Amino acid sequence: MAAVTAAAIMASCLSGAAEKNAGTVVKEAPAEEQPVLVDTLAIPHDKFGESVRYGRELMLRTAYYIGPNGINGQYLGNKMNCTNCHQDAGTKPYAFNLVASHENYPQYRAREGKVLTLAERVNNCVMRPHNGKPLPLDSKEMIAFLSYLKWINSFAPKGSHFKGEKNLDVHFPDTAANPVNGKALYSTYCSRCHGTEGQGQLTADNGTYTYPPLWGANAYQPGSSMHRVIKQAQWLKANMPYDKATHDKPFLTDAEALDIAAFVNDDKQHTRPGVKSFDYPVAAEKPVDYDHPPFVDSFSVEQHKFGPYKPVVDSWKAKGMKAVY
Repeated sequence: MAAVTAAAIMASCLSGAAEKNAGTVVKEAPAEEQPVLVDTLAIPHDKFGESVRYGRELMLRTAYYIGPNGINGQYLGNKMNCTNCHQDAGTKPYAFNLVASHENYPQYRAREGKVLTLAERVNNCVMRPHNGKPLPLDSKEMIAFLSYLKWINSFAPKGSHFKGEKNLDVHFPDTAANPVNGKALYSTYCSRCHGTEGQGQLTADNGTYTYPPLWGANAYQPGSSMHRVIKQAQWLKANMPYDKATHDKPFLTDAEALDIAAFVNDDKQHTRPGVKSFDYPVAAEKPVDYDHPPFVDSFSVEQHKFGPYKPVVDSWKAKGMKAVY
């Protein structure tokens, strides 16, 4: 479960930049369509292009610029980079792709229970996965993020979905995700890069991570997208191990991806940065794998966390409700 380079590693932020409210159904593009390719050589050579380039740099080297020791401000609470989750600076298919984000916002977000602007969504990531404090809305950094997201959106088909916009689907087994099996799989495939204690690997100058931490005080908060077992499993299926998997030839089975995500996100075994409050003010809009009550069903916290998920999904469908995950 390692990552690629500074431009493609693993931790989260904009949880699927186009995550909609509970009633929205997003269909994947036909298989014959190709993922959107972004040509960075086409960034314009003008003032807007300068902002786009800085925005891309912020995606790739977030900690260097605005981390705890950032040269342009200290906004992050950890040393991870946006590209850890939004790989290739948000342009990689099936890796929390951000190409459509500029078109998709403002949008209603079930997690907050209100309509968010794209700037608010950027700060949502700064504060949660990065455990930081919000960027000023008029700051050079926020404007650069928004400029970059607008520019990459120019490569997307307007008004339609495209291959790789969402993470890969995973099919739910009849049994719950198993953290014990996930621990063994983690040891085999993930610990070589992320460490036996999930601590990640710092760069030689200790400024950021070659491979980010997956739990502990320097990892992402609860409430981040990566902290949800199904959501992380979808990401893992397409991207990990980084030297074995591609989105069209996953290495892990769906059950294995779910087991690893269950181990990584097992709060009984692993600590994380604290949060002041948990989200989803409307219970009927909570994702299936969000494990903080109250729920609109009779399933336990444990089942919402680890599954089996099929009975939960089926019960929601029987009530005429849309199960989100």
